Amino acid sequence: MLRQLYDWTLSLAARKSAEWWLAIIAFIESSIFLVPADVLYLPMALSRPDRAYRYALVATVASVLGGIAGWYLGHYAFEAVARPVLEFYGKFDEFEALKVASGTGIILLMLVTSGLAHLPPIKVVTILAGVVGFPLGWFIVSAIVARGARFLFLAWLLRTYGDPIRHFIEKRLGLLAGIAAAALILLYLLVKYLA
Repeated sequence: MLRQLYDWTLSLAARKSAEWWLAIIAFIESSIFLVPADVLYLPMALSRPDRAYRYALVATVASVLGGIAGWYLGHYAFEAVARPVLEFYGKFDEFEALKVASGTGIILLMLVTSGLAHLPPIKVVTILAGVVGFPLGWFIVSAIVARGARFLFLAWLLRTYGDPIRHFIEKRLGLLAGIAAAALILLYLLVKYLA
């Protein structure tokens, strides 16, 4: 299944609508959607390393705008919209625990870690930031820095080492997915411990 998803997203990179799909997924991932934009960004950038920075910019802008939408959902429509989304994904209890333990410093740390590594999930943090009234200006700056840094770093790697990285990923896709999952779990546990 992982190979089919990888092949499908590589084929999507050749479509004229690929950048729009990347923007849409990056936007909704930051506020309500479970699948990270990386699932589409990485194969697109691997397929077209010459456009890696362009794709990084599209993903960053859309992700930050989606994060702002998540902040507004948390701030103005928590009970009507955000709570049902969190309950749907089984994240409401985690959200409540984070809300109780959250101060401005913890929210900022979670914004950075979720922006860089998706832990805790970005949609949980964007909604939480709105609920607790984390300053929107700081929220936007931290989202630009964290999300932009990740996408731009990936773009640099793919532009610099495109074909070797592509071959490496294709040969070891399952192993890399396992390592990434383990690293994300460890980072999540660290953030949860610090909170």
